[in-house]
Amino acid sequence: MSERAAPFYCPYCGDEDLRPSEEGHGAWECAACNRAFRLKFIGLLARGLRPADHGGDDQI
Repeated sequence: MSERAAPFYCPYCGDEDLRPSEEGHGAWECAACNRAFRLKFIGLLARGLRPADHGGDDQI
């Protein structure tokens, strides 16, 4: 099994100084803003992937 991806930026201040927290799996600490947070993947959406609407020439 491969390692989980790590966050690149703090979701609160945007800084990159993140370290894994001792609070458990998915928990991270930001040294810049002194916040701790947890990331969790919930699952895929039932609607799946849809092409993006780029606002072409079609009008409703």
